[in-house]
Formats: sequence, C-alpha cells, structure tokens
Amino acid sequence: MDMKTLSEKLGLAFLAEPWIYQVLLVVLATALANFAAHILLRYAEKISRQTTSPWDDALIQAGKSPAPAAIWLIGISFAANIIHKDTGSFIFDYVPQFRNAGVVVCLAWFLIRLIRNISRNIVEVQEKKGEEVDRTTIDALSKLARLAVIVTAILAAMQTFGFSVSGILAAGGIGGLAIGFAAKDLLANFFGGLTIYLDRPFSVGDWIRSPDKEIEGTVEYISWRHTRVRGFNKNPIYVPNALFTNIVVENPSRMTNRRIKETIGMMGAIVADVKDMLLNHEEIDATQTLIVNFNTFGPSSLDFFIYTFTKTTKWIHYHEVKQDVLLKVAEIIDRHGAQIAFPTHTVHIEADGPFVEVTGGART
Repeated sequence: MDMKTLSEKLGLAFLAEPWIYQVLLVVLATALANFAAHILLRYAEKISRQTTSPWDDALIQAGKSPAPAAIWLIGISFAANIIHKDTGSFIFDYVPQFRNAGVVVCLAWFLIRLIRNISRNIVEVQEKKGEEVDRTTIDALSKLARLAVIVTAILAAMQTFGFSVSGILAAGGIGGLAIGFAAKDLLANFFGGLTIYLDRPFSVGDWIRSPDKEIEGTVEYISWRHTRVRGFNKNPIYVPNALFTNIVVENPSRMTNRRIKETIGMMGAIVADVKDMLLNHEEIDATQTLIVNFNTFGPSSLDFFIYTFTKTTKWIHYHEVKQDVLLKVAEIIDRHGAQIAFPTHTVHIEADGPFVEVTGGART
C-alpha cells in the first residue's frame, strides 16, 4: 500500500500532495536560518561588549528583533508561493505585496531602533569620558531621522500596493494648505521647537527665566510642541514652543560669573582692607571687574560699595560665597573699631500729657 492510498483511507489525502513536503522543507529551513541568526547575533553581541565604540552595540541591538521577523516573513512568503502554484487560490495573489511591505516595515523598524540606540550610546560614552553632552541637539537629530524613516517607509509601503506616490505627494501639497490653516498653532509650535533645537538658547537642565512672562525654572524636556519647565516650587510649567520666538529668555545657567554688588554703611577707613580681602579670596574672580570705593555720605554713615564677581555660577554655592564675603567685611569693620551703621528714626508723640520724644535706631 503506497502513501497516497494510506492517506486517502485515513482522510488525510492532502498529505499526499507534493507541495506539502516542499512547504514543510521551507518552514524547516526558515527555522534553521532563524536559529543561526540568533546564534550569530549573540556571538556578535559578546564581541561588541569588548569594544568602546557606540556603533557596533547599537547595530547589533537594533537587529535583534527585526532580523528574525524578516527571516520568518520571507520564509512564509516562499511557502505561500509554493501553495499558490499548486492550488491556484486567489488569496495568495497578494503575497508578494504583503511580503514587500513587510520587508519595508522590518527595515524601518531596524533603522528606528538603530537611530535610538546610537543617540543613547553616544550620550553614555561622552558621559563616561567626562565630556560635555549636548542632549538637546542629539535628541533633535534623532527625532528628525526617525521621522524621515517613518515617512519614507509609509510611502514605500504604499508604493508596493500600487498607490501612486507622486499623486499622493501632489494631493498632500494641496491638502497641506488647508491643514496648515487649521493647525497653524500646532505648526507654529513645531517651528518654534525647531528654532530651539537649531539656535539652542537653552538645553535640558538649564535654568531659564523670562522677564516678559512669569516663567522661571529648570528645563526638563523639549518636545516638538512644548517645553516643560520645572519651577522652583516644583510645579511643572508647560510652555508652547511658539512663545519662545516672541519673548526674551534669560539663561543664567550659561553665565560666566555671578556678581556681588552691595552698599555698606560704615564709619572708619577700612576700604583698603576689604579690597585686599576680596583680591585674596579663593572664590572671587580677581580677573573680572573688582571695585571697593568710598561712595557717599549717608544720613548716619559713610557708605562704600562692593562690586565683584564670584568664580562659581551655581546658585546655592554663590550664596555661600556671598555670605562668607559679608561676614569677613563685618569682621574687618569690627577689627577697626567701627560699627555697621543703620538708619535711625525719631518719633514725636503728642498726647494729653507732656510732649514725648522717642529716638530709636538699630545696630549690630
């Protein structure tokens, strides 16, 4: 009894078809190819860990998921073609289109993962080396590249199904005008975000403030639509990017020094000692403008002013330095036998009784 007769008796006549073994052979070959690709990727990943380049790690990690998917897609499409030739079923007529579209999707998937991994690895490598990392630019370029990949993949996939890309682009140009009018605020925010990415008036982590608007805090995130600023009261402030094209933005994070400018009431000649103290203070930048001069005759004091710059630009450390400078000034004044003068006032109280005069003042 041959295999065909046995299959017919068991009700499994389709097993006697010659294409079934070809399909099984293709599926087996696809499984073996997928297993071999998995082994190669694991071996390549082990080798890439021994290098310091950010590119090989990104390439291997990007291909770990799209590569098996592409292998199975191509293998199943071959099996479907074999079935189509023997059965002639119309459902398999669209296999080539779906296969080509699937390959485009897998390639786009791989490129998107590759771009994301490269941008992340570049940041990690620069941080390990102690180099300055421009996260804003890296993030902008990454988003633009991924957007380009997605748009190209969509157009290529539509082309495989017979859609005219040129017609779509022409219709998109006409429809873009209507969409532009309807979404002008969204487009304004998009181009505002593009301006931030190109001009880089601030980056993630910078402290910014605007004298035009009540905006002050640390930049946490820059998207294509808005920028998230964390206020010093820890409230998030979501600012549309278009606003930054119309307002003045100060970026204290990029200042070169911080200024100490104080007017102190005093009695006694101590200006020279204060100036000498500032010139020798380790936290004062003596290369910048440094002024300590007698300034004016006050109502109850002789006033001199201090104008100098600290080396640090950190807000908290700056106040520590300023406190140390003022305490040292107070010590110099006290050492000279003088006192810090404060304004005094006289209050005249006229009651039913005798006239009363109260004179008061405060001093330390």
